[in-house]
Amino acid sequence: MIKTIIIDDEPLAAGIIQEFLMEFSQFEVVEVCQDGFQGLKAINLLKPDLIFLDVQMPKITGFELLELLDEPPAVIFTTAFDQYALKAFDAKAMDYLLKPFSELRFKQAIDRFLESRGKASEGNDSEGGSAYMAEKSNRLVVRVKNDIKIIPIQEVIYFEAEDDYVTIHTPSGKYLKKMTMKTLEETLDPAKFARVHRSFIINLNGITGIEPYERDTYFVKLRGGEQIPVSKTGYARLRQVLGL
Repeated sequence: MIKTIIIDDEPLAAGIIQEFLMEFSQFEVVEVCQDGFQGLKAINLLKPDLIFLDVQMPKITGFELLELLDEPPAVIFTTAFDQYALKAFDAKAMDYLLKPFSELRFKQAIDRFLESRGKASEGNDSEGGSAYMAEKSNRLVVRVKNDIKIIPIQEVIYFEAEDDYVTIHTPSGKYLKKMTMKTLEETLDPAKFARVHRSFIINLNGITGIEPYERDTYFVKLRGGEQIPVSKTGYARLRQVLGL
């Protein structure tokens, strides 16, 4: 059986998906969730093969949910908003169903999933939602043990690279998020954050000074007393952003 979870805050929409799935005997709906928190818990507990995922939901969005998963299952997005389609396919979605969708359109999405599943069994599996491409946002969602913390972006002091993770430094503590610095940089407003070193992105509002360190290198002082190394390229970027 193909274990399936439906995550949608609209009971009617979730019911339609369940009804359409009844035509496919190989699928088993193991959970129906009404928000992203419930969905995250169900995915980690039940390890589904496929999820039907709404985008706009209370608490956290469908895309934020995917960010919190180390090994996301296959995803078919279901939403009333067409503007997220490109982003959904950047996240390696199987399909993107625009509400209200017909039973025929639903069947096409299922056929695409089954075809992909067949290819995966032959060793040609594609990456899952871990390839998620983030958009510019005013908050970050991180997992802290069994809890979820939402961090307003303006509270971040600086970011520090830690292999395939990023450490988020805030006044309330440090938080680890699985994301590359390149992807993170694409989500940040360049007028408010600058990558000053391959391992550091700083909040420009926290700068209290810039001082030379060694030849062609500097360090920037932040409001909390932190001293962050600045590369030659990072210094040029800082001068441009700050108008020095």
